[in-house]
Amino acid sequence: KALKKFPLVNSSIEGDKIILKKFINLGMAVASENGLIVPVIKHADEKNFIGLARAIHDLATRTRTKKLTPADIEGGTFTITNYGVFGTMIGIPIISQPQVAILGIGAIKKRPVVINDAIAIRAMSYFTLSFDHRTVDGALGGSFVDAIVKELENFDESQVL
Repeated sequence: KALKKFPLVNSSIEGDKIILKKFINLGMAVASENGLIVPVIKHADEKNFIGLARAIHDLATRTRTKKLTPADIEGGTFTITNYGVFGTMIGIPIISQPQVAILGIGAIKKRPVVINDAIAIRAMSYFTLSFDHRTVDGALGGSFVDAIVKELENFDESQVL
């Protein structure tokens, strides 16, 4: 939803032109024995939560079993990398050109937080957005990450099943 609200984050730079994409093709960085490979979930914006989970599982499995096709790694418009699976809390991901941004997700860890003037324990994660300043400035990038955080904080688990 955040990529639809912030179309410049889902754009690319080709030469001196900014190309706004009409579709959302999510690149999902996957570690393999041959290094990092970024298969693409085509038209991710048309999938529900279960559809995205299935697509991620399918692409990760085919990456690790070396069954990807060239079409599986083409056409990404925005990439997500989850270095948190290795226990890393913070990282600085590198943009996959010609894309203009990449979101890095750190490890989810329980931390004390203040909620309504009381200390509570919550599962927390750091998100890092690297972006090309020719299209995305700090205000836009920060607003984009804030939109993701709000979506996650208000996620209705009852809608999943």
